[in-house]
Parts: sequence; structure tokens; C-alpha cells
Amino acid sequence: MVFGMCVSYPPPRRFHTWVMRLTEFWRRMRAHFGDAYAESWAQDYVLSPLGGRTVVQALADGDSAKSVWRAVCQVENVSAKLH
Repeated sequence: MVFGMCVSYPPPRRFHTWVMRLTEFWRRMRAHFGDAYAESWAQDYVLSPLGGRTVVQALADGDSAKSVWRAVCQVENVSAKLH
């Protein structure tokens, strides 16, 4: 038995930031660009919001999928349902 400890279920959330998984990132990329073009665009297109890097370079450098997706949304006319 533990005394002096308040335990609640479910535990309270300290952070409300939503982490985008890479699978969700690539699903959105394919939904916007199409299956055939998403990877090509990610490898070849340089984005100024990513400091002159491509999507692939930014992800490889450790940028979060969420921040990279936001950069894609800044330079492309991405539909609101994918934001």
C-alpha cells in the first residue's frame, strides 16, 4: 500500500500536442499528390519553410512529421480536410 500518493485513472495528460506518425504523414502525402507522385515530390521538391531541404531530407534530419506536413501545407494548396 502506498501512502501520500494520489492516483487517478486515466492519468492526466500533461501535454496536448498531437504527434503525427510517419504512416499518417505518408497517407496524407498520397491523398494529396497521388500514389505515384507523392514519393517523387518528397524527394525532389525543395521547400523554403524547411530551410531549403526536401521532405525526405527534413525527415532524415529528424524533423517531426507534423512540422514537415505543415511545411507542405504552406507551399501546396492542400485541402482543409487533410490539414
